[in-house]
Amino acid sequence: MIFKKIKILHLFGIIIRKVNKILLKDLGLCDYAVAWEAQTKVHQNLIHQKRYPEENSAATPHQLIMCEHPHVYTLGKSGSKDNLLYPVQELDRIGATFYEINRGGDITYHGPGQLVVYPILDLEQIEADVHKYVRGLEEVIIKLCGTFQVQTERISGYTGVWVTQNDSKPRKICAIGVHLSRWVSLHGLAFNVYPDLNYFNHIVPCGISPEQMQVTSLEKEIGNKPNLEEVKKRFVQLFLEQFQLDLIP
Repeated sequence: MIFKKIKILHLFGIIIRKVNKILLKDLGLCDYAVAWEAQTKVHQNLIHQKRYPEENSAATPHQLIMCEHPHVYTLGKSGSKDNLLYPVQELDRIGATFYEINRGGDITYHGPGQLVVYPILDLEQIEADVHKYVRGLEEVIIKLCGTFQVQTERISGYTGVWVTQNDSKPRKICAIGVHLSRWVSLHGLAFNVYPDLNYFNHIVPCGISPEQMQVTSLEKEIGNKPNLEEVKKRFVQLFLEQFQLDLIP
C-alpha cells in the first residue's frame, strides 16, 4: 500500500481518504495538446473518485505534471483576442500555435526553456481554497528564485511572481492561471527559465500593457543560462514542502 499518510475526513456525511502523496510526471518537450490530454485524464479520475468514493478501494494520488512546450500562445476564458498582436492564421510563420482554454487569466506564451507545471490537486485534500492555492504557487516560485539569489515578490492586484529590483518597471518571471472543477485543479504556472523572450512581443502578456510591466527570465536576471534539470529539482522540493506532500517513488 503506497499511501502511508492517509487521514479519514467526514464531509457532508461522506467518508473521504485524505491523500498526502503526489505522483510526478515529466513529459519533457511536448505539444500543448498532449499535456492537455494528460491533465484532463488525471483530473477526470480524481473527480470520479470524489463522486463515487465507494468504488475506490485505494485513494488516487494527486499528480504533478511538468513539461516544456513548443512555441504556443494560450488565451484564458477571461482574456481578449485583441491581446494577440499577431494574426492567428499567420502564427505558423513564427512556428507557433494558439489555443483558447478554460483557465483563468488572459493570454500568455509557452515555449522551450520555460518550465510549465500542471499540478492536478484535490484542494479539499490539502485544505486550501483557490486563493490559498494560488498564493502557495507564488510562494514556491518566490523561494525558487531566492535559491538563485533573485529577489521576487507579489504585486497587489495581479497574479504571478515579479522581479522589482533596480527601480525599473516590474518584470514578470512567472505566470499563473488555474481552473477548478469540484475543487480539483487544472492548468498551473509557467516559469521563465531561459525562453526566447522575443515571443512575448507578439502579445500583451496577461493583458497588462508594456507601459506597466515587462517580462523577464531567470537567465536574464542572473546573467547565465541555468540548468533546467536543476531548476526542476529545486521546484519539486519546494512544492512538496509548501503543500505538505510526499512524492511517490
